[in-house]
Amino acid sequence: MGCWMYYLCSNILGLLILLQFLTVSWTPFLEATVFPSSVPHVKPSYSFGRTFLGLDKCNACIGTSICKKFFKEEIRFDNWLASHLKLPPDYLPSYSGNYTDDAKSWRLVEISRLTTKYQHDQADKRICASLSKAKSCSIERVLRKTERFQKWLKAKRLTPDLVQGLPSPMLRCPSQRLLDRIVRRYAEVPDAGSIYMDHLTDRDKLRLLYTLSVNAHPILLQIFPEAEGWPFPKYLGSCGRLIVTASTRPLKEFYSSPPEVAADLALQLLSLVNSMRNNDMNYFFYFVHVDAGTFGIFNNGLLFIRDASTLGIIDKQEGLQMTDEQQEYKDIFSCLASDCQSAFPSCNSVREKQSLVMVCQELLPKLLKGKFLQPVQEKIDRFLRLCADSFRADQEVSDAAGKLTELLKSLQSCDSHFAYRYPDCKYSDKY
Repeated sequence: MGCWMYYLCSNILGLLILLQFLTVSWTPFLEATVFPSSVPHVKPSYSFGRTFLGLDKCNACIGTSICKKFFKEEIRFDNWLASHLKLPPDYLPSYSGNYTDDAKSWRLVEISRLTTKYQHDQADKRICASLSKAKSCSIERVLRKTERFQKWLKAKRLTPDLVQGLPSPMLRCPSQRLLDRIVRRYAEVPDAGSIYMDHLTDRDKLRLLYTLSVNAHPILLQIFPEAEGWPFPKYLGSCGRLIVTASTRPLKEFYSSPPEVAADLALQLLSLVNSMRNNDMNYFFYFVHVDAGTFGIFNNGLLFIRDASTLGIIDKQEGLQMTDEQQEYKDIFSCLASDCQSAFPSCNSVREKQSLVMVCQELLPKLLKGKFLQPVQEKIDRFLRLCADSFRADQEVSDAAGKLTELLKSLQSCDSHFAYRYPDCKYSDKY
């Protein structure tokens, strides 16, 4: 079978936008950072390996924006041949690069893997083993034959039954309002804006289904964009198991930061979690897991959600629309990024305090431990213990987080080192 994705990518590449993968040495946001206005020219001919873009060499680009934007001449899906563009090792979940849309001015971006090499190798094997007995197979052809995708082909609208059993936390409690938002704002197709899927081709539907099954992080960045005030990095595009976003530094790089920086980041973290619980859109965002890579910081000091793959959403306006029995439905799309045998927690088990407890248990102690003089440090530690106690009632956890927030506000300084809120902090009580 011919390479349909190669054909698609090689025939729609009309924009001169290049990506150069470079090793970047970071400097803290407290110091001035200057990026070069130009970098050495790189011939726009690239070769990617299967483990880099995902699926097989005939089906590599799931989501075509990166293919359209970053490559003008050709894309080859075999080995990584260009010695000056060496692919980083598989153990790196993300790395830095430079991006331009005019070949003159460059900006730093982050290239992230949506799954590990082990995960996508196992997923490929599961796909081929599910319906094909041959040693090699066309993954596109296998997925097209599935019962779920056949339902997608006939569907005019993305409905809860079409995503039941997918492993993404975002889709465990889907409302029709949320699913309509996904289709309306899906950036990888022309003529987006309708809640109906008439403007999606069969391949568009397969790309969307595959991305939702593997990792919903790129979808979240599209439907809740940074330009509208949501705490996510700017989405630049995705391709297969690769996503490119505006660059951030992971929170773990700030664990040894000075007290005024630690207090500022801790306050931002608490404010972010609270805003994701209570917002004008009436969506309740909750984490099923947090770690040192979940959050990132821009060079101006602003904290964002760096990895949204563990973020769940409950629609407080429409409520739960899927039963636990429907959530237990599983097929090959349920197994592309996780163990097929893993049970999904019930949507009814999600608590208001869930994200606060995780942040107070896993992240804030590493930021704030031993940073301040007594009695301030003692108060911080006491509020953290209360906030991290999962056996306490939701309101008790929320009250402890509120007291910690007020204490951290008193420790904030207002100067140009914190560019994201300076000089506004001179004139507004918000900061």
